Amino acid sequence: MSEIGSWIGRREARDDVLLLQPARFMQATLDCAPDLSDGDPLPPLWHWLYFLEAHPTSQLGRDSHPKKGGFLPPVALPRRMWAGGRFEFHLPLRLGQPVRKVSTITDIAKKDGRSGKLCFVTVRHEIFDGDRLALTEEHDIVYREDPSPDAPPPVLRPAHDGADVSEEVVPSEVMLFRYSALTFNGHRIHYDVDYARKVEGYDGLVFHGPLTATLLIDLAMRHTGRMPHSFSFRGLAPIAGMAPFRIEGRSDGDGFELWARRADGALAMTARAEFAG
Repeated sequence: MSEIGSWIGRREARDDVLLLQPARFMQATLDCAPDLSDGDPLPPLWHWLYFLEAHPTSQLGRDSHPKKGGFLPPVALPRRMWAGGRFEFHLPLRLGQPVRKVSTITDIAKKDGRSGKLCFVTVRHEIFDGDRLALTEEHDIVYREDPSPDAPPPVLRPAHDGADVSEEVVPSEVMLFRYSALTFNGHRIHYDVDYARKVEGYDGLVFHGPLTATLLIDLAMRHTGRMPHSFSFRGLAPIAGMAPFRIEGRSDGDGFELWARRADGALAMTARAEFAG
């Protein structure tokens, strides 16, 4: 812990341009009309299509994530996943504009869970349009041990009742492939079903947590007709296999409570969008 603790405070910066084509490709992935143009606001959470990093294939680990070290700490645990995130939207990011992202590791914490040892790494991202801060994101990454055959089954929580809006999402291998390609995410759990099942212990291909969060915030915006000033989400159980699942939500004061319901009724993700009063 003392070695990886030295990564707290580590910082890096990247520059990019919010090109139109990735956003149009994202629209196609979500089966939406390709109606975005330069100058339009980038839909929330679509910034994950930009600031991409391409490591040489020889520098990838067994899961096809980059080998550990560099900006992220060299955590010894083999499995890595997206645990959650928190966002503040200060200004719209507009397509066609140059942008800059400054990332800082703010916390590293080891814990013992029901399934074994865990390590949480929190990264703060700040995205600037020129010298104006447009978006703040806190990104939670969790590292885990490989599943043990005698480990207790995960404790699943039932999804909430009382949704104001509920929509079905039908995953497909093509959707997962396209989102992996758009985010240059090589993690094999999203396209290599044998690896997902036999090595990481999932029931099948894993639906991307960030994509689930993107669908949830889009649901809140379409239902309310408003752009939130903040958003948060937390992954609770993986959505694995190609079974349809549901994204749901309900109004709650100046906010919108959201969740993803797996085909078996389990709660996969919780989220909340906050709107200005």
